[in-house]
Amino acid sequence: MSTTDRSLPQFVSNSFTTVVQVSSSSNSPVNLNTINDPYWQEIRSTIRERNAVMFNNELMADVHFLVGSPGKTEKIPAHKYILAIGSSVFYTMFYGALPEQNDTIEILDVEPSAFRTLLKYLYSDDIDLESNTVLATLNVAKKYLVPYLAHACVTYLGKNLNEENACFLLSQSKYFEEPDLMQRCWEVIDAQAEMVLKSEDFVNIDINTLESMLKRETLNCKEIHLFKAAINWATAECHRKELEPTSQNIRAVLGNVIYLIRLPTIGLDEFANTAVQLGILTSQETIDIFLYFMAKNKPHLDYLVKPRTGLKPQICHRFRTSSKCNNQWRYRGRCDSIQFSVDKRIFIIGFGLYGSPNERAEYNAKIELKYVGSILAQSDTNFLSDGSSNTFRVYFEHPIQIEPGQFYTASVTLDGTELSYFGQEGMSTVTTGCITFQFQCSSESTNGTAVRGGQIPELIFYGTTVQTTCSFTRVSEYNSENLQGYD
Repeated sequence: MSTTDRSLPQFVSNSFTTVVQVSSSSNSPVNLNTINDPYWQEIRSTIRERNAVMFNNELMADVHFLVGSPGKTEKIPAHKYILAIGSSVFYTMFYGALPEQNDTIEILDVEPSAFRTLLKYLYSDDIDLESNTVLATLNVAKKYLVPYLAHACVTYLGKNLNEENACFLLSQSKYFEEPDLMQRCWEVIDAQAEMVLKSEDFVNIDINTLESMLKRETLNCKEIHLFKAAINWATAECHRKELEPTSQNIRAVLGNVIYLIRLPTIGLDEFANTAVQLGILTSQETIDIFLYFMAKNKPHLDYLVKPRTGLKPQICHRFRTSSKCNNQWRYRGRCDSIQFSVDKRIFIIGFGLYGSPNERAEYNAKIELKYVGSILAQSDTNFLSDGSSNTFRVYFEHPIQIEPGQFYTASVTLDGTELSYFGQEGMSTVTTGCITFQFQCSSESTNGTAVRGGQIPELIFYGTTVQTTCSFTRVSEYNSENLQGYD
């Protein structure tokens, strides 16, 4: 007998397998086909350990599976009882009203490595996932109705989601009907839209996904970038349809989706010098949009004219008060640094910094964000303080994805002749919206900034786009270290 059901879509991402963390475990069989020790039961104290010995083992095997596409099949031994208590599909197959009579069962639409991962879980509860087989494992977990293994696959994919593979995993989340993973993909696409549009996988999405993306109010991207990306997608679509990517064909494959791009919001200069020059707009559209910019009586446009709302930046304030004492906070090329973690995925976009208590002072700020010593982002910029205790915000070029449960290092090296305000009464735990931050001291901080006081009073970030009821209470835990930074 052979069983075929759902096969994986042919859409393959080049980016996904290169960016995820690969498990140190292997999907190779953990047992030989025979056991040399006749007393193997006596040294294994639990049913889980004894069952695990039977994984991929010919001993007492009462069924075999020929798994894989023709020419690439592998014969895998199994035990009906163990499979049946772990999967209702296997139970029906072996103990249902019409039980399978053959000793060898062909499964043509499943990869052998993924099938072994499924069996290993059914035998031992162990889950070994790898980047190049996790989607195939999700496919087989869905096929044989093993929800916990499927959930583990989705969790693995979510943890390794980023701007490079967001489009690919969005298509997979739709195919596998996983709304939570789909929502996470949209969060990454919203926050890091400009980088997502440049990813290899973007041009491979289908027209419905492109339409869904262009309809989003929360895309954090300039409209001209969306226009260029849509043209790149349409060019690739022309090649898929074996069409010459002429302006006429590009416009034809885009269809009415083009009207979701809010060209009237990009500004006259960018419209004239960039959008028009791409040669996709009709002459009448060009004239009408020019008139929309210039005329008092504006023409009706098929394009949306209201700017996207985008994502609203949120700010985590980690100090209760600020102060200005003589001889602090002084800058002589030394680094102010603090470590932080969050309980949900966010996207850091910049820091708030203190400036001088004098009327006007200019600072050069070199900001960095690190994870385990590796620089994720850095920016070199200037800001002008006005003598107030307000913070002055500096930004990275792109939002940086921050994963929950990991500590990251925020650093700034300021260059300025003036002393500045500094924070006091720092909190080690701060809740902003739905996000809880944990702060701890950084060994890279050579200018005195710590949890209790110093610089970097604010982390500026994008949070989740899901509408969630959550507390806005700020919780503080005072750190016992001494406030540093005096010269």
